[in-house]
Amino acid sequence: MNFLLSIAFVLCWSSGFIGAKLGAGSASAITILMWRFLPLTVILIVVAVTAARTSWRGLAVRDVARQAMIGVLSQSGYLLTVYYAIQLGVSSGTTALIDGVQPLVAGALAGPLLRQYVSRKQWLGLCLGVSGVAIVTTADAAARTGVAWWAYLVPFVGMFSLVAATFLESRSRTWVAPAVSMTVHCTTSAVIFTALAVSVGAAKPPAELSFWAAITWLVALPTLGGYGLYWLILRRSGITKVNTLMFLIAPVTAVWGALMFGEPFGPQTALGLAVGLAAVVIVYRGDTSSTTLCVRSADTTEAAKPAKRGA
Repeated sequence: MNFLLSIAFVLCWSSGFIGAKLGAGSASAITILMWRFLPLTVILIVVAVTAARTSWRGLAVRDVARQAMIGVLSQSGYLLTVYYAIQLGVSSGTTALIDGVQPLVAGALAGPLLRQYVSRKQWLGLCLGVSGVAIVTTADAAARTGVAWWAYLVPFVGMFSLVAATFLESRSRTWVAPAVSMTVHCTTSAVIFTALAVSVGAAKPPAELSFWAAITWLVALPTLGGYGLYWLILRRSGITKVNTLMFLIAPVTAVWGALMFGEPFGPQTALGLAVGLAAVVIVYRGDTSSTTLCVRSADTTEAAKPAKRGA
């Protein structure tokens, strides 16, 4: 089950970079993000007040506020920088590479911030994974012309935003149902992006069919699929595993971009993909029940316990 969830997560998360490029040709990043979250938020709110009402019971205002802050960091801040970088001309593969640094940053901070153990094999896998994503997109980044140098710094802001969101969630002692967290995160993003779009006069969507095709793509795959699976795997397996899977995003995106947009795919990309896969194998084999960097227990008896209250 975890293996299938991992495959689905990598594909869905990678689809976000592809969808961003699909929509970049017809509208600005703010417009795309506004219309990505508005209809989704309406659906989630309807579900929240009908089928998922019981999931909200027992949650304090501070729990909802924490989820709103996580949404600001993991959705609004992260996605805005990714979309803006692609709009500036940074390729989907290069953007995925920069985001691929996130696991190493999270792994390096996991010990001092969460006081949790990361084994030597897991560290080896993390470092190998960084090498893999670097190999995949080095040639692509060097080949891009006409892109301002500072555009490559934009995705780093989003990467650190996602790291911050991951640790904020990890330090919470209150379990929040995925339906609740998704609703709060998407509602927060819808409010932020709508306010930004209206303020800059970019709220009106284009009439092109390609725009709405991209919106449908972005709602179904990276949001409901990738974003939802990110938090699910984080709770089931911990930061180290979910962030190791992030190493596969860059090579998968590179392959996908080559097939859909004709982006370069050569021996370096194939080598980087192999290195990324090796990193995943090393981290998973280096994980034991006593050394797992785990945020939530996947054990059913643990899941059955009442949620703990905390900051």
